[in-house]
Amino acid sequence: MAKAIGVDIGGTGIKAGIVDLEHGTMASERVRVPTPEGASPQDVLNAVQTVLKTLDVEGSDLPLGVAFPAIVKRGKTLSAANVSKEWIGFDAEQFFRTGLGRSIVFVNDADAAGVAEARHGAARDVAGLVLLTTLGTGIGSAFLYDGVLIPNSELGHLNFREFESVERWAATSAREREDLSWEAWAERLQAFYSHIEFLFSPDLFVVGGGVSKNADHFLPLLDLQTPIVPAIHRNNSGIIGAASLAGD
Repeated sequence: MAKAIGVDIGGTGIKAGIVDLEHGTMASERVRVPTPEGASPQDVLNAVQTVLKTLDVEGSDLPLGVAFPAIVKRGKTLSAANVSKEWIGFDAEQFFRTGLGRSIVFVNDADAAGVAEARHGAARDVAGLVLLTTLGTGIGSAFLYDGVLIPNSELGHLNFREFESVERWAATSAREREDLSWEAWAERLQAFYSHIEFLFSPDLFVVGGGVSKNADHFLPLLDLQTPIVPAIHRNNSGIIGAASLAGD
């Protein structure tokens, strides 16, 4: 059985696991540690070392993929949403290769989730344009056309009303921060998804992130022309996608 390790770095937690690449499923328990306050590169690297030690894969030769909440281009992080500004223009892939003493693949977290859902989940064999969004600390997005990833979309940073980034208004963190009911939050999601539906005319929306486990509380409240479904791998999508890309 071909396996790889996936690490998913988020604004609040860092999760990791071993992935069965043939089936796109978890081949180990998922381990998680809180994202260090401030999320500086060195502190995040230390936390990743901790999860790899917990998984008992520190000396393993399994491929390793790391998903991160930033624009990632040729190994460099070009943005920093919900993490330290030190990541902007930072050679993250090389930093992790040196710090972990091994080859890795470094990728945007929502793009990793999109790959997982395209290969092994809700977007598998879907023709045309699939837009995956991850609802969490922010809003991540992935564009997939006929199963091929178009990397580094940032729909969560669309300017919206008085907000510099729509994620400040419509992410899961906004629902929790403002103690919104599912109905009140769904009204915000309706505005967000209607807007991107008009801009891109997708064939399918896939909704990931931890809140996708409660999809029945809010997805039925949305009125869209485009079908919208929860991610099959839910909060494991980033781990599975990062591992899949490393396995390539």
